[in-house]
Amino acid sequence: MPAPKLSDITRAIDRPLVFAGLFIVAILIVGTAYTLIFEGSASLLSPTYLILQLKVASFLGIVAAGMMIVVLLGHIDLSVPWTMTASAMLATAIGGPFAIPIGLGVGLAIGLFNGIGVAYLRVPSMIFTLGVNVMLRGFMVMLTGGFSPSSVPTDAMLWLAKGDLIGIPNPVIVWALVSIAVAFMLKRTPLGRYIYATGNREAAVYLSGVSTRRVIVASFALCSTLAAFAGILLAGYSSKAFQAMGDPYLLPSIAAVVIGGTNILGGSGRYAGTVVGTILIVLLQSVLSVMQMPEAGRQIIYGVVIVIMLLAYGRGERLRI
Repeated sequence: MPAPKLSDITRAIDRPLVFAGLFIVAILIVGTAYTLIFEGSASLLSPTYLILQLKVASFLGIVAAGMMIVVLLGHIDLSVPWTMTASAMLATAIGGPFAIPIGLGVGLAIGLFNGIGVAYLRVPSMIFTLGVNVMLRGFMVMLTGGFSPSSVPTDAMLWLAKGDLIGIPNPVIVWALVSIAVAFMLKRTPLGRYIYATGNREAAVYLSGVSTRRVIVASFALCSTLAAFAGILLAGYSSKAFQAMGDPYLLPSIAAVVIGGTNILGGSGRYAGTVVGTILIVLLQSVLSVMQMPEAGRQIIYGVVIVIMLLAYGRGERLRI
């Protein structure tokens, strides 16, 4: 049996995962060195700190999971911030046993609306979803008068966001379950295969007899539903829903997807990369905060790391499915 060629080995390596993993290690090394020098402890390597970061990453990870589904099509969803906010605010305002189902239903309705606009009206996703985001913001400001609703999360929302199981925070468990479901859907179901195929060549998929419009609608519905779920969890974690609570999650979710190796033009990417990209972003934000870096410096370093990550593998060949 002939020995494998170096080129074959190189192609077999998932470069985004490798580079993201190396950056995570580098971030932990720099942060640990800082805390050892200035605080006299390696707190960043403690299990408590790492579990806390996974808990924080879980909210972004759920949003990024939905965003990846849409990006695989070659589209993007800019209505995520106020989908999260509207779902959380309406869920906490209604309360009771139907709070979470209603919040998820709001997200599903927004996703279906986005999908219909993009798939059937053929409006570019960036323009349509940005318009929907503005509409949602105006609707919620009108509904609440510009103030946070005087309501609190339900016990179920608080338990999902703040409870734990054998020492593992519930949000981390929820993120793991969502990750398993999304990875299985993308890899093992017809919908997942159609999403990849549509992102590669929509016209060819349509001519093969697949309703690409339904694939697009389903993908946007999943994205918004996951964003709504993340908003509901965030409301439970914050013990309230508030205006613009989803704004900090839009660009990081896109960055996590792209850093993880998903082609921004669609058609290729692995879900494991999105998970690693999410952890990288959260750790970077946390370490910069521990180092008491000014906000301007944080944004510069944050942007530089993203650019370096993209340059590291963004000029190579398209990633495998």
